[in-house]
Amino acid sequence: MSKPTESEPSLKEDLSTLIKLRLNTFVLITAFFGYLLGWKSAGAHFTMESLWMLFHTIFGTAASAFGAAVFNQVMEVESDARMARTSNRPLPARRILPSYAFGMGWALCAIGIIHLGAMISFEAALLAAITIGTYVFIYTPMKRVSSVNTLIGAIPGAIPPMMGWVGAGHSLSTAAPWFLFALLFLWQLPHFVAINWLCRQEYEDANYEMWSNGDTSGKRSAMLYIMFSVLMVLLPLPCPALGLTGWIFPPIGMLLAVFLILAALKFLKTRERVDMRKAFFATLLYLPLALTALAIDWN
Repeated sequence: MSKPTESEPSLKEDLSTLIKLRLNTFVLITAFFGYLLGWKSAGAHFTMESLWMLFHTIFGTAASAFGAAVFNQVMEVESDARMARTSNRPLPARRILPSYAFGMGWALCAIGIIHLGAMISFEAALLAAITIGTYVFIYTPMKRVSSVNTLIGAIPGAIPPMMGWVGAGHSLSTAAPWFLFALLFLWQLPHFVAINWLCRQEYEDANYEMWSNGDTSGKRSAMLYIMFSVLMVLLPLPCPALGLTGWIFPPIGMLLAVFLILAALKFLKTRERVDMRKAFFATLLYLPLALTALAIDWN
């Protein structure tokens, strides 16, 4: 590897890009949130054992997520080279050899799954394996075949809080981890609808099949955004009946989802790029506020 110039990323920056550190920081936060709710459900008693379990959960989740990110970029080198926002990644820019990245991906995924299996539970390791398998072997190749890939891609993105829940000593046999999955799954859909439309030309140039393809007016994307947001309005309703929360989270969660709908309706009226960008930022605002309300009201 050549010595970095002022305009060329350093090796540290390249490795950070290869493991998608910024994106996967979000993954680790949601895994931590799942652990937090599990810890609260168990009585919220702080012990060194609970701290170590949190460490093992985050470590295994991080290794698995980083490995999946590396594999994703190995498989998409040619497509990344066609898009301006990804063309300077280390693989399409040829600063790191694909063979090195491939070995790195295998090592990280193996470490993550084995660590979770050994230090947490079989369920945690299984969730990591499902996340990697879905992201790498189903979602990534499907991006060239069908726009349904967005639904498939939301699955691995919704599993980390379940891993945190299991890491806190719980099983998947209750409603709680599945509610967390549903919340993250649905949130990702309007979030990525907005991204797809804002970057639609780049996705089309890379031959990706996205909901936004050909949607120059934005009408289709706006309607999808609204449809998924309506489901988010309904999601908090059964929480008290399921014993997951009191009556604080449902109205807050529903109101936050209504704000998403209002943002999409404004874009539908104006069809201006700036308003779709505001709808995108609305999804970024929704998640921390909804999770905070959920944590406060969690039974």
